Amino acid sequence: MMILLSCAKTMAESSRVKAPAGTEPLFAGRAKELVLQMSQFSVEELKRVLQVNGKIALQNYRRFQEFHDADGPALQALLAYTGIVFKRIRPQDFTADDFLYAQEHLRLTSFCYGLLRPLDRIKNYRMEGNVCLPELGGGPVFDYWKPLLTDPFIEAVRQQGGVLVNLASAEMKQLFDWKRVEKEVQVITPEFQVEKEGKLATVVVYTKMCRGEMTRYILKNRLTRPEALTGFTFDGFTFRPESSDGTTFRFTLRT
Repeated sequence: MMILLSCAKTMAESSRVKAPAGTEPLFAGRAKELVLQMSQFSVEELKRVLQVNGKIALQNYRRFQEFHDADGPALQALLAYTGIVFKRIRPQDFTADDFLYAQEHLRLTSFCYGLLRPLDRIKNYRMEGNVCLPELGGGPVFDYWKPLLTDPFIEAVRQQGGVLVNLASAEMKQLFDWKRVEKEVQVITPEFQVEKEGKLATVVVYTKMCRGEMTRYILKNRLTRPEALTGFTFDGFTFRPESSDGTTFRFTLRT
């Protein structure tokens, strides 16, 4: 079983958690090329291109300028991203075996690095999938990565039994030829909703928390079969078979 997660916008340069190894991203060279292009933008241009405020634009201007420094800080991806999803995975209590298992069974999307394993050492950056660069033919980053990522991603899923648990945000499908992914491997998409007065609603913060908790659940319990996901519970969220099917597993919280 393979898990797919989205990268986070917030990142750290260091961590007290000690991972058992550090690996090089598969597309490290491509990342350097993209960052080299991003480093040509001024702070004001980055505000527009990344659609961020001045503080974040300045922070990432500096990151892009320092990205190619050989001695610059780099951290394993599972520790570098600090968003809600990654906080809920809680790698601080992972054993060495947990990290190594995650390395084989978890992939993280990245607009800068393409596709990452948990132990891949990465540098801080800010990138968006809709960024268009002249050197990419004027097309968005999404289109740049799609022909590069699809084959290795499908192969990675096949090596782990051919089952993909898609816990990434919907926009990440644009990084792959998703129709091919769905055709060549079994894709399970968990959905997390809150039920109130008979109506279902998606609450973003709950969805992110559940994605992180489910990732931890899969990794810690070494799950290999889709039906094992139905045992997942978190903070009142439970599996609802009546509203699930072979590809969508729905978990709801009744309030």
